[in-house]
Amino acid sequence: MPDALAWLRRRLVPTMLLALVLLPIPRAQAQQDVVTLDWTLAETLVALGVTPAGVAQRDAYHAWVSAPRLPEATVDLGLRSQPNLELLASLAPDHILISPMFANLAPRLSRIAPVATLPLYTAGHQTWPQLRELTLEVGRLVEREAAAERLIDATQTQLETLRHRLPERVPPLLVVQFMDERHVRVFGAGGLYQAVMARLGLDNAWHGETNAWGFSLVGLEQLAGLEARLVVVEPYPVGVEAALADSGLWQQQPSVRDESLVTLPPVWSFGALPSAQRFAEHLVAALEETPHGN
Repeated sequence: MPDALAWLRRRLVPTMLLALVLLPIPRAQAQQDVVTLDWTLAETLVALGVTPAGVAQRDAYHAWVSAPRLPEATVDLGLRSQPNLELLASLAPDHILISPMFANLAPRLSRIAPVATLPLYTAGHQTWPQLRELTLEVGRLVEREAAAERLIDATQTQLETLRHRLPERVPPLLVVQFMDERHVRVFGAGGLYQAVMARLGLDNAWHGETNAWGFSLVGLEQLAGLEARLVVVEPYPVGVEAALADSGLWQQQPSVRDESLVTLPPVWSFGALPSAQRFAEHLVAALEETPHGN
């Protein structure tokens, strides 16, 4: 009997091992190929360590979002509102991620791959919990749940650290982004910038109404009477910086007159946690350099 058992082991064990080697690898263990038309979802994917197979308007992403940079392997899918569907299909993605802004494309996109619509900046909901939930949902879809948790924890830790770096006295801030030489988006309740400022303990001077994205479109004259320090988020539209140099309305703004104006590099105002980190870091660094107080 012992000899028979030894014979079975010699014959069966190699056969079983070969069978295990030849078993197909479960799909869940492979890298998920995902594309997105939405820059907020794109920055979140990259922050989670995922290389999107395709993203719409690469160059514009880098102009408005700036960081994290898209990997070189990520294909430009064309316009966000009118992506190249043939190119997208050739990538054979496992998932297509969109925001509600592009919901009208879902029927056509769903013929290529499963479509997930992930909302953010929903009216009536607090911004920060939505940012957390979006991060977790993207993490679940691309099987990066642990990375999503780490991103949330790292963001909260970073903001707490930055809060302690702020000057002792910081006046209320008025955060704007230029649309043309006479009009700006001014950011308030319901937006990313306000959510970050609240966690840094900074006061927002804008208490006017805002839309679902957390901003109002106003003329420069509506800023003139506000007691606040102006913060301009780039990029400027083409020609606007030159026009402002000759604009009496702009030159009379208090922050321009006393040279306390803060200018920040591009940060996606409709972004998620990567943009929150970037905005906080740039804002605190700028306030440290020029700590004008009232």
